[in-house]
Amino acid sequence: MAALPVRTRLGIPSDLRVVTQLCTALWPDEPLADHEAHAASILSGKPASTMPLELIVAEVDADLVGFIEVGLRSHADGCDERQAVGFIEGWYVQPSFQRRGVGRALMRAAEDWARSQGARELASDTWIDHELSQQAHEALGFEVVDRCVHFRKSISGAS
Repeated sequence: MAALPVRTRLGIPSDLRVVTQLCTALWPDEPLADHEAHAASILSGKPASTMPLELIVAEVDADLVGFIEVGLRSHADGCDERQAVGFIEGWYVQPSFQRRGVGRALMRAAEDWARSQGARELASDTWIDHELSQQAHEALGFEVVDRCVHFRKSISGAS
């Protein structure tokens, strides 16, 4: 498919409804109200974070079709521990706009933002079974630095 003319910009409070819908599409197991509250805090410039955090949106023909949430973290696996690192907290493009340059434009905007914050590296993660996400990251120059399986065990109650 041909690349689309994409405009990226920092999200603003009036983007809340669409950004909340996009977040729900990316993270369907989380309640809508949680997505709305989280996005509203970032879009208003008051994220619940001690480190900078931004939502960048992508527009095609004035319609919001994707977002990337990028912030700074004190560290990330595989990155230089002596300085803060840019981190992709979430990245989503509506399916009908995927593979048309929108995700690439969002990632480029996130890289520019992280660089403007003094970061020299950008990190991200995804679930082990999200192969499309892994392919997208690798296509944009990310390299796998670790694979991890997280465990949990309830110890409440009698044994």
